[in-house]
Amino acid sequence: MHKLKKYPNRRLYDMTESRYVTVEDVRKIITDGESIEVEDSKNGEDITRLVLLQILAEQETQGHDSVLTNRAIEQIIRFYGDKMGGVVSRYIEQSIISFLDHQEQFRSHLRQLNEMNPLNLMRQAYEVNRQMWKPPRPDSSDEPFEPPADETGSKEG
Repeated sequence: MHKLKKYPNRRLYDMTESRYVTVEDVRKIITDGESIEVEDSKNGEDITRLVLLQILAEQETQGHDSVLTNRAIEQIIRFYGDKMGGVVSRYIEQSIISFLDHQEQFRSHLRQLNEMNPLNLMRQAYEVNRQMWKPPRPDSSDEPFEPPADETGSKEG
């Protein structure tokens, strides 16, 4: 987790890496899979949510597709102060976690398919089919194998 401090001059300082960072640097930290915690340097207040919301807003102004539609944002605003607000926030979080789990499973399956050699798959399919369609073997008697007669009683040959 990266611990950041936000100073009155609106600059962010990454205490983990001992350097000043931009909002874009913070976005990169997050997209790399790490979490952040932002503290206001004046009063020590946790302002992580404000910085995260700022990153969301900047993503949209930079032309990225909106993840949250206007209607979704309106509904979220309506839940503030509502008894169901806590339930909704946990539901949204669990839904996103579930989506990410399914996405990772899908990517894993794609990686497995990508790692397979198509020629080996074709060989395996050929072997399975060859075994399935092999003509019956003659029994162990000394008599020569003769194919069965057709419906008219004559032997094919």
